[in-house]
Amino acid sequence: MSDNAYSKKPVPYQQIIEALLDENHPFPPKYLHRFSDISPEFLGALKECWTKINPDRRAGLLSDLEDLSDADTLCSFNDLGRFALADSDPRVRAVATRLLWQAGDKSLVPVFLRMAHTDEDEVVRAAVVSALGEYVYMGELDELPAKMLQNIEDELIAIYRGSDTPLVRRRALESLGFSSREEVEGFIRSAIKMDSPWRASALFAMGRSADQQWEQSVLEMIDDPDLEVQFEAVRAAGELEIRKARQPIISLLEEHDDLDEGVRYAAIWSLSQIGGEGVRELLERLLEEADEEEEVEHLENALDNLSFTEGGGFFNMFDFDLDDSDEDDIEDA
Repeated sequence: MSDNAYSKKPVPYQQIIEALLDENHPFPPKYLHRFSDISPEFLGALKECWTKINPDRRAGLLSDLEDLSDADTLCSFNDLGRFALADSDPRVRAVATRLLWQAGDKSLVPVFLRMAHTDEDEVVRAAVVSALGEYVYMGELDELPAKMLQNIEDELIAIYRGSDTPLVRRRALESLGFSSREEVEGFIRSAIKMDSPWRASALFAMGRSADQQWEQSVLEMIDDPDLEVQFEAVRAAGELEIRKARQPIISLLEEHDDLDEGVRYAAIWSLSQIGGEGVRELLERLLEEADEEEEVEHLENALDNLSFTEGGGFFNMFDFDLDDSDEDDIEDA
């Protein structure tokens, strides 16, 4: 992205560096776009003074860039992110990893694999193991060489079975959710019987699996008292487009005034993925009642996604909906 997209006269990068070094004033958000597709000259100057920038500000900068990349898909901070992977502060390394998740750069695979085994910080190891899940997904789409995919999966399986912390091992299971390797089903079945964090990771992996065999497990946990488990169950129901989850999720939104915000947002989005009778009416009513900008935006996006859901697929073009009894008849046929 060019500087001219945001300013006819770009701020000199030296001025931006001075602002980073100035701990007496907040860093101006208007400068953040300048780090997208950063020029070699700017990156070189930044490298020279990087260690002089307060670690809190380095971590804060990358966190702000992460938020910006989520909001503006045209932004790319890959060059800066790759440089920051070697930062002395684990917070910076973790955020740098997340900045690179969507890069799809195959040359990062050996870097992430090395960090998954050697980085001294648990959160960083968990971040790079999560990042490897994106490459598993690419491999399942035949966008990676088969040998590279096998190597990634082998390493993730070794981490899952190994002696690293539960957090890192759980992230390995989640990344393996995309994999069609036969061992993964057993991993998920074992995790769903464990404590809440493991069950949440199992549900996360189920949602990535595109495998309807997990339908009942997901349905059973939509009302789970543990919020993390409930959140992942609701989200997995949407990812797997489980029609039988429609009414339980609608009930969550209609009958619980004190529903956790994260679960509420997940429920809204999952309904947009599942679609069917009553969903559009509910989302439109919630939109009319919403008074916070973030919720309004989320509901508008959900309604847009629902239009996509309703507009695709063989059955949808006939504009009818199966209720649960119809589904059972089809399954028994």
